[in-house]
Amino acid sequence: MNRTAENVIGIHMRVAISYAAGSDVGRARENNEDSAYAGPWLLAVADGMGGHVGGEIASSLAIQSLASVDAEVPEATLVENLERAVLAANRAIARRVEEEPALQSMGTTCTAMLWSGTHTALAHIGDSRAYMLREGILYQITEDHTLEKMLTGEDGAAPHLANRLVRVLDGRPERKPDLSLREALPGDRYLLCSDGLSGPVDAEALHQVLTTEQDADAAVSALIELANRGGGPDNITVIVVDVVADGAEPRAPVVVGAAQD
Repeated sequence: MNRTAENVIGIHMRVAISYAAGSDVGRARENNEDSAYAGPWLLAVADGMGGHVGGEIASSLAIQSLASVDAEVPEATLVENLERAVLAANRAIARRVEEEPALQSMGTTCTAMLWSGTHTALAHIGDSRAYMLREGILYQITEDHTLEKMLTGEDGAAPHLANRLVRVLDGRPERKPDLSLREALPGDRYLLCSDGLSGPVDAEALHQVLTTEQDADAAVSALIELANRGGGPDNITVIVVDVVADGAEPRAPVVVGAAQD
């Protein structure tokens, strides 16, 4: 169900997006360090890390910076505008760490899409993910920036492999996102999520929900429920996006997770 996708040349017509977003603390965490934003042109998920409070601050700063580009821009400048917003988010984190050195270990993933005309720009850093459902096939369109590392077990537990993040937005100047430009086709459905969903829920289950729950709000709720049924080991943040013909009724922006506060 989960394959690598290439850009597909399609019918050239303006498109719009319909979306829903949700975030849940999960069953193992006390607070929600995820944040997300869904608006008429911008969609973004940020999964913060850095201990108590730090993760919440990092993801909120990222979403606040990115929200500033939720506006229609020429297709030719989509990637440039989105990259600028992600780098601005990284600078905002750097400034906050300079003001509060105790937050120097904080950082956040960032997976964001900016839409215009017939195209969408995608920016990605970390291990949150973006998927595309096209003609019944689910493609993962981001690559996790992680490295498998052997961790020593505690209290006699056996060593185990764990994924360690190697690229995030943490205020360091060399942090750069992966960038791409994709054609958007009516009928496409996109999923942006933190690893609180993609960790406990496999691609087959994601595909099942995305193909059976036609309503985006219902799909978001079903995916969050699946992650919690899988143990809810982390915060769960989900955006489901449907590409429709231009002229759809615009929906107000939605902010969820830590940034909502």
